[in-house]
Amino acid sequence: MNNYSKKIGITTGDPNGIGTEITIKALKALDLPKDSIVLISNRKILDFYGKLDKDYEIINIPFEGKVTPGIMTAEAGEFSYQSIKKVCEIRPKAIVTAPVAKNTLHLAGHKYNGQTEILNEELARNTQHAEMLFVANGFRVLLLTRHCALKDIKLSKEMIITKISDLKDILEKNFKITKPKLALCSLNPHAGEDGILGREEIEIIKPAVEELIKLGINITNPLPADTLFINAGQAYFKNENPPYDCYIATYHDQGLIPIKTIAGDATVNMTIGLDIIRTSPGHGTAFDIAGKNIADEKGMISAIKAVL
Repeated sequence: MNNYSKKIGITTGDPNGIGTEITIKALKALDLPKDSIVLISNRKILDFYGKLDKDYEIINIPFEGKVTPGIMTAEAGEFSYQSIKKVCEIRPKAIVTAPVAKNTLHLAGHKYNGQTEILNEELARNTQHAEMLFVANGFRVLLLTRHCALKDIKLSKEMIITKISDLKDILEKNFKITKPKLALCSLNPHAGEDGILGREEIEIIKPAVEELIKLGINITNPLPADTLFINAGQAYFKNENPPYDCYIATYHDQGLIPIKTIAGDATVNMTIGLDIIRTSPGHGTAFDIAGKNIADEKGMISAIKAVL
């Protein structure tokens, strides 16, 4: 057991975004024991955006550049990347990441589509693979595909079976849900209309569902996504659990539009499938308001509370 196995490791994200500001505000609001947190950041950046009210341990990541709120720089991208690598290296009990910008990662020469991909590279072992689960109280959405263009979305029977089998195990283990009920979105409008609007449901998705049911997994056939989330939204606003324990979207916006519309900044981005759970606010770097001390810390509070 290492020195950090009982601590939550928090990165402060892009130095020129709102990450450091919302981290400081969230920690003040939560008032957690100082020995429960380790910050992976830089004192210069922290001091620029505010003052911590507790003497949390800080692992310093070099940052030679100037803090310039709202500006995308290679130095900020390098800092973001090194922060994620370091928090993976120390292997805390959980990881919370403030938002980073894909553009600055690329400016620094790190061609990743997001933090999830870096976490997967640093933490995955054997057949593990990081997946994106978005959570807002009892409303949960898993993405079968993540940050890729719509034209590049490729589903396979084997991929669907593997990801949903893993999801079922994680819901039982981490969320203590016995025999979770799963709802699967179709890829095409109206679930393909018997092949008129696309054949993926017939040729790929339904055969995968048949195999999953044989494995004892409680899952629907592919359902039209435009109506599937209505009851989930109604339940959320009544502070009730939705009809299904998790909704499975075939692509990014199909799943994120409904949960972010309903839950807003309370949505938590959770990386599952690795040995360490990672959470992050559901929003981005918000460069347009960075440095103005007006960023809402609600998402960061939710992300930290999710791993307490």
